[in-house]
Amino acid sequence: DNADFFFMSYSYHEGYVENFIFVPKYFFTERIIEKREPLSPNARRAGWVGCNILLGDIPEEGRISIINNRQVENKNEVCGKVNKTGFISNFSLSSRGWIIDVLNCVNRINSQEFELADLYRFETQFSIVHPQNRNIKAKIRQQLQLLRDMGLIEFLGNGKYKKI
Repeated sequence: DNADFFFMSYSYHEGYVENFIFVPKYFFTERIIEKREPLSPNARRAGWVGCNILLGDIPEEGRISIINNRQVENKNEVCGKVNKTGFISNFSLSSRGWIIDVLNCVNRINSQEFELADLYRFETQFSIVHPQNRNIKAKIRQQLQLLRDMGLIEFLGNGKYKKI
């Protein structure tokens, strides 16, 4: 609950760290933790339940490479990426879920510029993930304003946005 996470892939035989990824703790929501089946009754730790972390469900902004394909990233760029998303830590777990879900959808749009209507296409998905919310479109607009205010996207006017 109070820890940041690191993921590493390496070549044991060659002695290289291939990739080292930092994920700030505020990118962890209930949806990225996948509960596994309990261990069988015959297991030494019978009934113990582990989990998988769905790294692909964390927005690219939350998967910060420190080493990428054996190349160490620039320290200032890494710190800048962490600082750019730090505002998310100020929100409750449920609010972070919305911010992260909208950011993931923004990232799924293939072009650099997009329209509000492009995000409205995810309305059904949002209503499944957030069934308690009856104002999905208004919530999407609210989250876009937050992402804009924090410098992750730019509002161009007339329902048009640009990824930064």
